[in-house]
Amino acid sequence: QVQLVESGGGPVQAGGSLRLSCVASGRTSSTYAMGWFRQAPGKEREFVAAMNWSGGSTFYTDSVKGRFTISRDNAKNAVYLQMNSLKPDDTAVYYCAVKGTGSYYNRRSYDYWGQGTQVTVSS
Repeated sequence: QVQLVESGGGPVQAGGSLRLSCVASGRTSSTYAMGWFRQAPGKEREFVAAMNWSGGSTFYTDSVKGRFTISRDNAKNAVYLQMNSLKPDDTAVYYCAVKGTGSYYNRRSYDYWGQGTQVTVSS
């Protein structure tokens, strides 16, 4: 089992920045690919960003490219999401997850999930 704890969310004005953190514990491994998803009220959970175990490959949904950056520190069992130029449409609960097999973009490919952290962007 892997436990994931997100932090760093909160209220922010449009154009502002936040940095989300996710720390893994339990049966952790630096060979896991990690991802970030988000879920807005009344909407399905959607893919935001992901990174392979080495950090050499990153993946982003189109709406955040150029604004969000995913990174990881395997020594700390942590993954981060730097979010810049935030927009009201970015308002959601953000989840980190550990990827199993399958597409990086599909939430069904992820085996373990955190409890989420709320990001609220006001205009």
